[in-house]
Amino acid sequence: MLSDKQTSRVVVVGLGRFGSSLALELTARGTEVLGIDSNPKIVQQHAQELTHAVVADTTDAEVMRQLGVDQFQRAVVGIGTDLEASILTTALLVDFDIPHIWAKAVSRQHGRILQRMGAHHVVLPEHEMGERVAHLVTGRMLDFIEFEDDYAMVKTRAPAEAVGMPLDQSRLRSKYGVTVVGVKRPGEGFTYATADTVINRGDVLILAGRTSEVERVADLT
Repeated sequence: MLSDKQTSRVVVVGLGRFGSSLALELTARGTEVLGIDSNPKIVQQHAQELTHAVVADTTDAEVMRQLGVDQFQRAVVGIGTDLEASILTTALLVDFDIPHIWAKAVSRQHGRILQRMGAHHVVLPEHEMGERVAHLVTGRMLDFIEFEDDYAMVKTRAPAEAVGMPLDQSRLRSKYGVTVVGVKRPGEGFTYATADTVINRGDVLILAGRTSEVERVADLT
């Protein structure tokens, strides 16, 4: 049986902007991090900030075994610019039978290849951030988070048709298919929404539902 220490360790391969930001955040949260990059300057830059930081060819199976990478339960491939290294490194981690592998992709095609190689989670940071900002730039939403399977949560102002009545009478759920998760009054913190919660003008709502449906409600504001 694996110890808690073993399961909480993470190896981050590729210490560019995405990989280093992730590795530093994990370290700040108390996670033991092994950071690996082929660039000595980048490794030196983070040597004092991460639990371990080493220079290595991440496509070399023997080198990675010597570093103990095959003993990790969680791995992140943050390589973006070198697609060959990204794919080969991901394939190597899959061969090591690491149960939780996250891999950064620079395009949807790259992401599909990584999934076919066996990556359990594929992240497209630039695409996802661009999509999120696009929703915010329109001014309809105050925040937007999309999950898998076309499901999203948004922070938006209360639509006029819901103001002045309890949620169960507003018909937001029956009419638009969205669930109001939380409500924030001006000058107050967020509270959980219930069927009896009355929506006031100026309230901020947290909505959950299909992406197209929460977008439709946000368009009402």
